[in-house]
Amino acid sequence: MSRSDPSPAAPSLSQRRPSHGGLPRAVDALAAAVGLVATLPLLLLLAVAIRFTSPGPVLFRQIRVGRDGQPFELLKFRTMRIGPPVGPSPGASVTVGGDRRVTAIGAILRRTKLDELPELLNVLRGEMALVGPRPEVPDYVDPDDPSWRRLLQRRPGLTHETSLLLRAEEEVLRLGIERTGLDTERFYRDVLLPFKLRHALEAEGRRTVLRDLRTLLATGVALVKAPVRPEVLLERILAPTEANQNEVVSEATDPE
Repeated sequence: MSRSDPSPAAPSLSQRRPSHGGLPRAVDALAAAVGLVATLPLLLLLAVAIRFTSPGPVLFRQIRVGRDGQPFELLKFRTMRIGPPVGPSPGASVTVGGDRRVTAIGAILRRTKLDELPELLNVLRGEMALVGPRPEVPDYVDPDDPSWRRLLQRRPGLTHETSLLLRAEEEVLRLGIERTGLDTERFYRDVLLPFKLRHALEAEGRRTVLRDLRTLLATGVALVKAPVRPEVLLERILAPTEANQNEVVSEATDPE
């Protein structure tokens, strides 16, 4: 997505960008470099497994919207078969639980979030941070919306309080579509995305170095901890209140 240059009278996003209060960029870069080296054997093993279990490239590449609205190419391990969408109400850029395009190894990668390991390259290149709001595809970003403008001042990240909360997002989508009768695109754009945007902004307002470290710890714990039940989360998305939003965020990020 490209954005027009701001008028001379209006300051750019970068000029008005507040301090995010999280981990410094140097820490992100160093951690990404160490992470890539430390996980290299695993990266190679997963690449071989993907390459020889389904035809297609090892990496999935997709344009996402980054800091200040700048587009960048997000890198993930490919988890789906190459071909037309199949499954319940597939959307162009949204995957719903039960999508039969997901390969056997892809299901494991998606469940454990190992498909996101190549994003360490995005962190190393400065396009992402370790902690930050997850980047969206251009079709779902409205740079003229004040909420989006605030969020686009932050560097997107590998993990975030909101992404931890929505670990079962694909199942939430499936249940939400069944519950509301909306198609995938409408449910995501009109119901789930505003919820994600609101939560991400609230979480960004609380960012500190210690909170970022806690989010990273919670991300590791999430590999063995059950996510918030999608049925419960859907009820909170469809009828959100300030109280239950704070309760869900605390539940999602508590490493205990």
